[in-house]
This record gives sequence, C-alpha cells and structure tokens, in this order.
Amino acid sequence: MVSLKELGERELIRVIQSIIRRSPGLGPGDDSALIPSSGGDTVACTDSVTFERHFPKGMTYEEFGWMAAAVNISDLAAMGAEPVGLLAALTMPPELDADSLYDIMAGMDKCAGSFGAHIYGGDTKFGCGAVSCTAIGSMNGRTPMLRSGAMPGDVVAVTGSLGSAAAGFFAGENDLDGYVSSSSLMTPIPRVGDGIALSSSGAVTSCIDLSDGLAEGAKSVCRASRVGMEIHMAFLPEGDGVDLVSSETGVTKEEMMLYWGGDYELLFTFDKKEMEALYSQDVDFSVIGIVTNDDAPYINYGDRREAMGNGRH
Repeated sequence: MVSLKELGERELIRVIQSIIRRSPGLGPGDDSALIPSSGGDTVACTDSVTFERHFPKGMTYEEFGWMAAAVNISDLAAMGAEPVGLLAALTMPPELDADSLYDIMAGMDKCAGSFGAHIYGGDTKFGCGAVSCTAIGSMNGRTPMLRSGAMPGDVVAVTGSLGSAAAGFFAGENDLDGYVSSSSLMTPIPRVGDGIALSSSGAVTSCIDLSDGLAEGAKSVCRASRVGMEIHMAFLPEGDGVDLVSSETGVTKEEMMLYWGGDYELLFTFDKKEMEALYSQDVDFSVIGIVTNDDAPYINYGDRREAMGNGRH
C-alpha cells in the first residue's frame, strides 16, 4: 500500500478528485472554488500552515498568524476575487502559552484587515501546532481567472519580483539577516489589488499564485491548460537580497527564483494583442516568456533549455 509521502501532494489531489462527486460551479483544480448560489457565486479556498513546516528561524507567532491568513488571501487574489472573510481552525499544543495563541490571532486579523476582510469564526483544538483557514471572497461581477485558459502564443508574465522570500530564509540560516530583509518571508503581501485589476482587464487567459514557487505554478498552469511554456531565465525579475545571498552562501539564483515558494506573486498569461489593456490597469509586471505547444514548462538559459524540475520548498 502506497504512503501519502510516496504519493506526493499533486498526485494525492488528482486521486481525490477522481473519488469525490463532480460539483456544480468550479471545484478542485484552481486556486479557489466557485460555489454557486441564488445570490451569486461565492469564492472560497482553504489552506493550512504548521509549526513544523512554516515557522522559520526568527519568526514570531504574530507573523505566523499573518502567514496563515496570507496564504489563503493569495489564492483569492489569483482568481481576481476581493476578500470578504476568514474562518480559522487552530490546533495548538496544550503546553503553548496562551499569549502565543493570542498573537497568532492578532496576526491573522491584521492580515485580513489589510484587505478589508474580517475573521468570522473558527475552532480551537489541542494538537501538533497548525492553523487551517478558509477564506471567502467575491468577484463583484468580474470573470474569475482560472489556470486552464492559456493558449499557445500567449505571453507569460509575473507580478513583482522573485526570490526575496528564499533570500530571507537563507539569510536567516546563515547569519545574514542584518543585510537582507526577511519581510517577504515572514509577512508576505498577497497581490489582491493586482488580481482584481488583472481580472478587470479582461485580457488574462490564465493565472495562479506563486506561494509554491514559479516552477510549480508554471507546471500547474501547463497541466490545466494542456500547453507548454518557454520561460527565459534572463527575463525573471530578481528580488531583493537574491544576489547577495547567492554570492555569500552559494545557493543559486535559479534555486531561489524558480524552485522556492513564499513569493506571493501572480503568474499569468495573456493574448499579446491585449498588452495595452493590461498596461492601462497600472499593474507592475514583467514579461518572462511565451506559451508553447509543448506539454510542460521549459527554462531557457540562452545557450540551452531544460524542462523545469519540481519545486522543492
């Protein structure tokens, strides 16, 4: 019998999708679900963070709470949804001091409040140390951006920059935190405004958030859209601290910008004829490649091209 570790998260999700009944609206497979109702579609998503995997060196409990909310709000942003509220289930070690739990909740509330959302309830139980959030949003009449609409010839673009979260992590691990900011790692800012603007433009053919890294995001869009991508390493917007951390630690820029998660940017595709429509939305983005007829994303180094590997963090 295969274990969950052997199966891997992506394959596990695929099998689960084959088990559960097909739902009306939009079910598993995108950053968020669309739940139909007589009053209009509700956008909803769920994600979890744990002390074991998501509590890097130097993080406070309040920052952990911020991240628990941000990882869900970022999924709403990828659809172009406006956050409305969150529900939070906390599973905390019984020996944890109460003030730490209060700090987690304060961090979640600060993150939600930054985007006009509120925490509407949840649950608390004793356990290993985890927070699971459900975020609820609204499209307000906009068309949601999905992973499945990319077409060969579309332009591939990304908001902001890449690698800052990884740089913050490796800086902390190598006593460079005085030289590199850890804010991208500890308190990431979901691209809610950009997501709403991209959805409003009508130009975007697919979109995904990059909390799991560029490689994983590109592979997910390619699978959903049944296309490939040619992404140029030289075109990737380099985040703060990447160059310094790479030179001081030997961790490659490729590792930080392609295969590390934690950058809550948006990867999206669009018809090149719609470039002006995107620029009119005042979104900071970089063109990094093109959608192809391949069946996977490739990274082009100028003198060679390689299929992207799996994200590792």
